[in-house]
Amino acid sequence: MKAPEPPTPLAPLFEPLTSLGGVGEALSTLIARAAGGERVVDLLFHLPDSYIDRRVRRRIRDMGPGEMGTLEVEVVGIEPPATRRQPTKVRVTDGSEFAELVFFNRYPTGRLPVGAKVLVSGKWGEGRQMPHPDFIVPADRPDMLPAVEPVWPLTAGLFGYHLRKPVAEAVGRVPELEEWHNGPLLKREGWPSFREALVTVQTPPLPPGPDAARRLAYDELFADQVALALLRRRVRARPGRALKGDGRLRQEALSRFGHTPTDAQRAALAEIDEDLASPRRMLRLLQGDVGAGKTLVATLAMLTAVESGAQAALMAPTELLARQHHRTLSRICPVPVELLTGSVTGRARARVLGGLADGSVPIVVGTHALIQEGVEFQDLALAVIDEQHRFGVEHRLSIGAKGEATDVLVMTATPIPRTVLLTQWGEMQTSRLAGKPAGRQPIRTTIHSLSTLVDIVEALRRKLEDGARIYWVCPLVEESEMIDLANAEARFAELTQYLGQYLGPVVGLAHGRQDSAVREAALIDFAAGRTKVLVATTVIEVGVDVPEATVMVVEHAERFGLAQLHQLRGRVGRGSAQSFCLLLHADGLNETARRRLSLLRDTEDGFVIADEDFRLRGGGDLLGTRQSGQPGWRLALIDRDEDLLHMAGRDAELLVQKDPKLETARGKAVRMLLALFEKRAAVRTLQSG
Repeated sequence: MKAPEPPTPLAPLFEPLTSLGGVGEALSTLIARAAGGERVVDLLFHLPDSYIDRRVRRRIRDMGPGEMGTLEVEVVGIEPPATRRQPTKVRVTDGSEFAELVFFNRYPTGRLPVGAKVLVSGKWGEGRQMPHPDFIVPADRPDMLPAVEPVWPLTAGLFGYHLRKPVAEAVGRVPELEEWHNGPLLKREGWPSFREALVTVQTPPLPPGPDAARRLAYDELFADQVALALLRRRVRARPGRALKGDGRLRQEALSRFGHTPTDAQRAALAEIDEDLASPRRMLRLLQGDVGAGKTLVATLAMLTAVESGAQAALMAPTELLARQHHRTLSRICPVPVELLTGSVTGRARARVLGGLADGSVPIVVGTHALIQEGVEFQDLALAVIDEQHRFGVEHRLSIGAKGEATDVLVMTATPIPRTVLLTQWGEMQTSRLAGKPAGRQPIRTTIHSLSTLVDIVEALRRKLEDGARIYWVCPLVEESEMIDLANAEARFAELTQYLGQYLGPVVGLAHGRQDSAVREAALIDFAAGRTKVLVATTVIEVGVDVPEATVMVVEHAERFGLAQLHQLRGRVGRGSAQSFCLLLHADGLNETARRRLSLLRDTEDGFVIADEDFRLRGGGDLLGTRQSGQPGWRLALIDRDEDLLHMAGRDAELLVQKDPKLETARGKAVRMLLALFEKRAAVRTLQSG
């Protein structure tokens, strides 16, 4: 029988909240709701967002509404309530003026007799009043008043006094741990130890400076980056195979394409070629701005796999996007390209499946249908995944598992903020396509109030008479009593009625609530020019390529994220003609919303926009466990600590290079850090390797 493992120094931190003195089930539930977990460590990492300094004595005459203050006063009178609904008022003075302490329920009669001299501390109300002081202590016992009081984020039914003793006990459980950071770093930054930092932040004797919070933030970020560095090392070490082509198919494809690749495309392709030629498996992210030419790069990479005698597959999230890629690849590839989606059935499906199995189909484009049971490849060497954010990690693994040592190239048309690249995508190598192919003009972006809608529609009518094609994007599909926004169906009806007088039936409609066949037909009609205006929701955000469309109208643009608006704008400007994007907003736009829309008007750089959007709206959780909000951090703040993230990334990479199994003295301390921040995947990597 195996002996039980000895408890680690961290074990007391992972006990339930009810193990803390005075915390029963009811209080534990409230704390867990605020702290995001039911264990002592969750409370420990539930940091204050501000502090109240109760050391400074104030005068009544100097206090203003909403201000916190500590006053030394004498009770000069008590006004009991006339009815149960009225408060008790205690009249006090500090020699400068008179004021009232107001109590709507329990009145502490024993502590406030007439003539008593007391220290009261709390928030000042209107009209020389302090409703329900936070503290009342004898004037000669200032030691009973906390000098500095943390203010923790709370939830309904939970108050600061509920947390003081449990937090103090939780901090007392933190052991002295071996230091996991280098001494020169700590000296340079002036940081305390991990335990000292928690004491300073959670139970401060004085208002803390920034050093302790920054130290804790770096601990969390460093744990993240070490975990990713270990995962990245494991990915790089996976056996693969070298893919080298002779370039003949590529040359033919470029001849058919008819344009010279941009410098950015050539640079990205060189990085991909180096990965393909390596004996290790490729896992690379190709991120490019709207219209940067990712599909050409992916196509040329797939042709290298074919030149090597193997097969390649491209998986897209929707049938519309898959069909678009199929058309593009069929036009420029000098080898057969097949399509496999849910709608490909019967003999056509059997023919494609047979060709994949016997190798006669060198390239296939499809949807999730590619990873279904029964889809077998003779030799899948390269899998390209488009719009990775629409797929889960399991999809990437599934398509990669269709071959013996499949290289994986992930494409995204959504520029990814630098911070998210270091977290959510940290295990992947990254290639970036900046700029646009030659011949494309900048998109003129303008901002308009919805009060000018009549003038805008009339101007668009004139553009239509000149042959333009127009997208009109609405944020909702059906009426909402809660949000007074125009919806796609209502706008479709209005534009159909108005424009029909002059141009006939030129307006189409596409939204997510339609039957897929109806929606596909509307998109096809617009692409073919049978309709000239497409009223739609964000179903057109990706995968719709109509070079003839030159105008994008976004209604209630203030309701969209910046990155999403940038993606929508990218549906136009795909040809050589001048294109326009009109951002329509409600009246009374606040300053933040105006600043966001102005940024979009002033730049087409999707990477600049993505960084700003991340700051305004939050990114996704690291390692892909959540899709919104801060990147899973409890101690770090993106606006304050982004510089620490980059520093932690460099430090972690260097550590793992020197000590890949974390066996040195520092490495063993870092193992404790990984356990503290629950980087289980990283710990398993160490245990297995």
